[in-house]
Amino acid sequence: MSVAPTVVVEVQGQAATVTWAGLTNGATGAAQPYLAWTQASFQVSGTFGSGGSIKLQGSNDGSNWFDLSPTPLTSAGFFGGLGANEKPLYVRPNVTAGDATTSLTVVAWFN
Repeated sequence: MSVAPTVVVEVQGQAATVTWAGLTNGATGAAQPYLAWTQASFQVSGTFGSGGSIKLQGSNDGSNWFDLSPTPLTSAGFFGGLGANEKPLYVRPNVTAGDATTSLTVVAWFN
């Protein structure tokens, strides 16, 4: 399983965007701390390929990951915004299916 790095861009000092690019079948995004923000939303775009799907996961220890969304995305769109009740210490995207053409980008907005 490969891990895609993140690019963090601060926006107005109180919010940030985090981008995971080039996520292929079986790849996860590098764990992103969710410490300073009260909520987040996650946009997914790119090529899903045959049977492609992606989940959003959370962890409080960085080792044990659990799905934050009840169903994976199988086409471009948004994961529902996470609020204070769904705030793990770390979050990451996880591409759970696809083919050789699968290449997804996830952009998170933390505020």
